[in-house]
Amino acid sequence: EAAEMASREEAEVQVSELELLSSMFPRQEEFLVTDPLALAELQLAAASEAAEMPSSKVQFTLNVKPEVPGASMVEFSMVCALPFKYPTVPPEITVRSPLLSRSQQIQLNSDLKTYLMQNCSGEPCMLSAREWVKDHASAYVDRELSSSSVMTSNASQSEDVIFTRLWIYSHHIYNKQKRKNIIEWAKELSLSGFSMPGKPGVVCVEGLQSNCEEFWSRVRRLTWKRILIRHREDVSLEGGGHAEIQKQRKFSTLEEKCFDAHGPRGNHMDLGQLYQFLEQKGCADIFQMYFGVEGH
Repeated sequence: EAAEMASREEAEVQVSELELLSSMFPRQEEFLVTDPLALAELQLAAASEAAEMPSSKVQFTLNVKPEVPGASMVEFSMVCALPFKYPTVPPEITVRSPLLSRSQQIQLNSDLKTYLMQNCSGEPCMLSAREWVKDHASAYVDRELSSSSVMTSNASQSEDVIFTRLWIYSHHIYNKQKRKNIIEWAKELSLSGFSMPGKPGVVCVEGLQSNCEEFWSRVRRLTWKRILIRHREDVSLEGGGHAEIQKQRKFSTLEEKCFDAHGPRGNHMDLGQLYQFLEQKGCADIFQMYFGVEGH
């Protein structure tokens, strides 16, 4: 059974290469096997003649930070899968980065594929692939940045602009500085919505997906007793121009809404008023998610 034999040898090569990667990059943010089951099956296939071939390819992610002056934060993510016949055939790798436009990403991945075809015949090549990305990937980002400003390159990725609305719930929002941050960050990131301080605290932001995610990562880093995204809406916009984005908005700006407080400390919001406000904006179903019986 020559075929069986070959596949076992390939499994052995794959296992030893994955072990090498995990010893070189012990931190999960550098190297992460995303499909532990496939890895376990691969190890069995490598260990015994009789083992069945794995049912799915091993998949993993390698994150690379190129050493570029002034670009310490740029990270490229290599999403990888090893075909059963690897290393006889090249690995499947897709490089991604938030800094790459779609055309840059396509170009980068096509050049990487060419490099692998030419340089990886039958030898394990994940490390050299990683080196190639480390040395070359940043150049693909600069290519476009020089020809157009960052703002327009963002807006022109018309293929897949995603409009997002986050509904954030906090145990309470009293702190003046936090309230100020929420409003200023939303403005800076062109997000609309509202913030309802008090107990509980409710924040809604809407706008470009990447801006919503940036807003959430900033807000989350502040100290909270409890804060979470209660609900998230994502809409893929065809074309994704400014008008399209404006059309999706349910709120015109981001404002702080104080619904008459009452109660002993005057800090419990009037939920009836919040409900009416959401109803006017066509978001009454959200109230149910925050305070409805179903959620508990």
